[in-house]
Amino acid sequence: MRNDLTIYDTVAQQWWSDEIRWVRTLRAMVPGRLGWMDRQIDWAGKRVLDLGCAGGFMAEALAERGATVTGIDPAADAVAAARAHAEAGGLSIRYDVGVGEALPYADAAFDAVVCVDVLEHVADLPRVLAEVARVLRPGGCFLFDTINRNPLARVATITMAEDILRLLPRGTHDPALFIKPAELRAGLETAGLVPGRFTGLGPRWIRLNGDPVFGQLPLTAILYMGTARKPAPGDAP
Repeated sequence: MRNDLTIYDTVAQQWWSDEIRWVRTLRAMVPGRLGWMDRQIDWAGKRVLDLGCAGGFMAEALAERGATVTGIDPAADAVAAARAHAEAGGLSIRYDVGVGEALPYADAAFDAVVCVDVLEHVADLPRVLAEVARVLRPGGCFLFDTINRNPLARVATITMAEDILRLLPRGTHDPALFIKPAELRAGLETAGLVPGRFTGLGPRWIRLNGDPVFGQLPLTAILYMGTARKPAPGDAP
């Protein structure tokens, strides 16, 4: 089975324990992502949606930066684990169960939407992008990462990461759902968003325990991050 989204509920009770290598890998990606995203936006005081929040790694990091965070994910058990961990840590984060194709929020509800490790899993990418645009306020920012679609990305993320190194469970990804940067740019524009800079994301070095440390890379051939903006009235065409 490819694009197996049940894995997030399966490990929900161990999400914050560091016992499972692939979950540690997801957690290790957060600082690498934010090392670049922090330079794109000042989070303090912003209303931020973490779209595809799973067990809450990114949501908590954003809350610690002063954002007012809402997280949403279809994995109900993972969301429950995220909610419990935030409450135990004294963090005020709203968590909902739902999908990106039908966000249960008002128009212009958020200053920013963050969507990491998600777009390559969704059932209807154009619909998700349209929903992101709808819930962003004019001038709001969409920050994301996803996986490029090409033979190198398939080898790296499936053959190596899933089948050989077991950094992810087998079946996590379906390479048919990977997204070329040009396709994503076109999809963002169709949704009414203005694409910004794209940049690479990947392992920078390996810890002594074998876990990778992630950060920005110059090439977008495998994993890539990017931004887009919802135009505001008065913006230049």
